[in-house]
Amino acid sequence: MISLSRTANRLASSHLVFVTRANSRRLLSSRATSVLSALNLPTDGAEIPGVFDGQWKGSGEEILSKCPATGEVLGRVRSASPSETQTAIQASLEASKLVRKMPAPKRGEIIRQIREALMSKVDELGDLVSLEMGKIKSEGRGEVVEFVDICDYATGLSRTMKGNVLPSERPEHVIYEIPNPLGVVGILSAFNFPMPNLPVNLSRNMTIALATGNSTIWKPAPSTPLAAIAVARLIQPVLERNGLPGATAALVCGGTEVGKTVVASDDIPLISFTGSEKVGKEVGKVVQDRFGKTILELGGNNAVIVHEDADLGLALQGVLFAAVGTAGQRCTSTRRLLLHKSISKEFLSRLLAIYDSSHPTSQLLVGDPLNASTLIGPLHNEAAVQKYESVLASVVEKGGEILTLRSGRIEGGEFGVEDKGNWVWPVVVKPSENDKGWMEETFAPILYVMEFETLDEAIALNNSVPQGLSSSLFTSNLQNMGIWLGPEGSDCGIVNVGTSGAEIGAGFGGNKSTGWGRESGGTAWHQYCRWSAATVNYSTKMPLAQGVNFGIQA
Repeated sequence: MISLSRTANRLASSHLVFVTRANSRRLLSSRATSVLSALNLPTDGAEIPGVFDGQWKGSGEEILSKCPATGEVLGRVRSASPSETQTAIQASLEASKLVRKMPAPKRGEIIRQIREALMSKVDELGDLVSLEMGKIKSEGRGEVVEFVDICDYATGLSRTMKGNVLPSERPEHVIYEIPNPLGVVGILSAFNFPMPNLPVNLSRNMTIALATGNSTIWKPAPSTPLAAIAVARLIQPVLERNGLPGATAALVCGGTEVGKTVVASDDIPLISFTGSEKVGKEVGKVVQDRFGKTILELGGNNAVIVHEDADLGLALQGVLFAAVGTAGQRCTSTRRLLLHKSISKEFLSRLLAIYDSSHPTSQLLVGDPLNASTLIGPLHNEAAVQKYESVLASVVEKGGEILTLRSGRIEGGEFGVEDKGNWVWPVVVKPSENDKGWMEETFAPILYVMEFETLDEAIALNNSVPQGLSSSLFTSNLQNMGIWLGPEGSDCGIVNVGTSGAEIGAGFGGNKSTGWGRESGGTAWHQYCRWSAATVNYSTKMPLAQGVNFGIQA
């Protein structure tokens, strides 16, 4: 077996296995060829148009899609020029005028057909996510399945959306609260959920926007354009055979300038942005300056609290998946582990035994994302690796300790193109008291460990960071749960007890510098509408406010 490791002595134990046969250098390339062909994407290096507004085009800069596991170029995409971006916005605006006239259940039927189109390519799309983003095989496919699930949700929503009927204080009057479509919804998505950006962006925006009568224009992350193009190509024929123009779900691949054009457009009343707090702040300012609406899903920096009365086996499973899943590149990834002092030593010993386990008994198999047994894939790009390294260096310099036996970059050497992959070891660190590095989210598998003595202390630690996305408490005490869920508890948008993560049925999003936005379930669909309060007088009289009487008789 050919393995990656930091040193030759670790080759046999790291289990960074890519292949077991002689032609290992072409394993990922041959799989990429198979997946791209199945999705009608070129495999001969031909340039791919990255703009769709009813027609496929692109005359802007070239974008390279690279496999984070190997560094190989998967595709070359021609992005949108400034004029093409503007044209796509106008095409989406015109499409919105047709979408809003269509009955909501009919829009739901179109979403159902999109679901079927996605399901027909679920494995191919999942593998493309693994190739282009670096997610392991089960997570790549799971991302597509979640897109399918939210299509089901949006289909049902199309028949259940409703306003309100309210009592009026005036006789023979009634008040209606009425939702109507906004027009165009702009979607700017992140690399970590590239294809449908399920938990955070495209699927939760595109499907809900369509159900509520809007068109969309989507700018994916420039490092993951192929998944976006593949999805757009699947959606296009569904829209067109149902009498809607392709620009109902327009696509503009590109970099910063394309994003700025979308964000600044007065023709896009709602911008949904997923990304960093720094960029999200700028997006919010620009959209607010033109009195637009935003849905911002920014930093996470999530904590898990394990209390003294917790089921440690249950907590161990939850912490492990939340900390190392997607190589720590989920917005809901656990960055901070808060342990009650009485159970800290026992819990850490069990957790570190898994982190430090070696092949063939390793429980954290790191390797080829397309291998079904792999549990940890690469980081998305070299910049993420450098950030990971700098954070670890800072922890040590400030007197902290790296608790895992292995840390740092995983170097290659014997496997050809895989030398260029972005591989790092998942680590657990204990920061010094003067190290506040954990206040900032690091998109990498770094887990900070801290101890507490009281629940109040743990809640204060949980709430002490600027971000407020996800949090979880493991306890078997009902009183602890009540405090945690109440006004003195977690200040996050997602507040779990005895589990981690989020589901599509509830509103997804966070508070504070996470952005306050909500997507997916619950009442999140309200944001995609303009709301009107309509008071209707069905009497023969005109009662005026504050008892004013002009002496005019009807």
